[in-house]
Amino acid sequence: MNTETMDQRHSLLDQLRIDRGDDAGPGARFWPWVLGVTVLVAGITAAAWFLLTIPATVLVDVATAELVSADVPAGRGSMLDASGYVVARRQATVSSKITGKVVEVSIEEGQRVEANDVIARLDDANARAQVAQATAQREQAVAAFVAARVAFDNAVPTFARNEEQFARSIISAQAFDTAKAAYDTARTTLDVAARAVEVADATLSLAQRNLDDTVVRAPFGGVITVKAAEVGEMVSPVSAGGGFTRTGIGTIVDMDSLEVEVDVSENFINRVRPDQDMSVKLNAYPEWAIPARVIAIIPTADRAKATVRVRVALDERDARILPEMGVRVSFLDDGAESGAALAAQRAVVVPPAAVQGSGDTGIVYVIDEDTVERRAVRLGTRSADGQIVLSGLESGARLAVTDFSQLSDGARVRVSSQ
Repeated sequence: MNTETMDQRHSLLDQLRIDRGDDAGPGARFWPWVLGVTVLVAGITAAAWFLLTIPATVLVDVATAELVSADVPAGRGSMLDASGYVVARRQATVSSKITGKVVEVSIEEGQRVEANDVIARLDDANARAQVAQATAQREQAVAAFVAARVAFDNAVPTFARNEEQFARSIISAQAFDTAKAAYDTARTTLDVAARAVEVADATLSLAQRNLDDTVVRAPFGGVITVKAAEVGEMVSPVSAGGGFTRTGIGTIVDMDSLEVEVDVSENFINRVRPDQDMSVKLNAYPEWAIPARVIAIIPTADRAKATVRVRVALDERDARILPEMGVRVSFLDDGAESGAALAAQRAVVVPPAAVQGSGDTGIVYVIDEDTVERRAVRLGTRSADGQIVLSGLESGARLAVTDFSQLSDGARVRVSSQ
């Protein structure tokens, strides 16, 4: 067999051989893509399951419960705390009774005055002229009265003699009538003169009173807190006179009448009673506890603030106590062994935003590492420092502050970095 025949045979065999490289079928080409998509779907499913099954984390701010420092006598507990102001029950803006120009002012702020002390004088020129005129009119009336008295005294014996002569028929009836008319005229003239003297006395008294009204006096003893007028200004008890007329000379406060007014939430007014012992602290002197007691509970509520006003008497007087000072008051219980006293001794103050609720009870969320515990607490009053919590919360507890609708017992939280 020659070489050419062998080559032809090999060529025919190569044509009959099956090529399994590129023509293996569609399944052989797409199986890597199917495997990749399967792995991707499995990964997404696992990630979604992880995100859906782990607890959600809520971003919160933190507030700390602080112990309420109650400066109360030993063995007494505070059952209610509130804030208020020092007020004077007796104070007056003193003005003149008449309109006039100020010629003298005898007061300054902070000056102590006694009752009837002169604090200002007005121009009295017109008043003095009226007094002089009234005095002259009175003298004239008195002189007329004296003349009428003399005329009447002279008419009395004349009429008596004519009456006797007429009874003895010595004079005629016409002469007797003339004598009687003269007597009656003298008596009437005397009566009119007497009334004229009384009118003159009243006129003089009025003029003298007007003169006295030019002197402004203190109605009671106290301290001058406001000096409202100066020399040369006009004062009037009626109106401000277009902005250039003063309505008063100054304001006097009776420091012995100072007391405290407190607005107590109507939810806690049942804890207050007349003559109840109290402790008062001035905001300016927070370490000074002043003993006090309840004077009265004003029998009406403030609809806008939902509070009831309580008057409080201070048992101590001191120059440091000034009107309109802010105060913190503690209403004391009747004994140290009562539950209210023990609860008050453990009372804490928290920001109002950390408490949900109203009335006597509320809800707080206490932070424990990365979760919160829902806790019920008993509330006291709300003061300038925050919400008082009487029980259910210890000092130093960390509270979550956020939208309470996002929190529940055991919820995971993350503390804000602020």
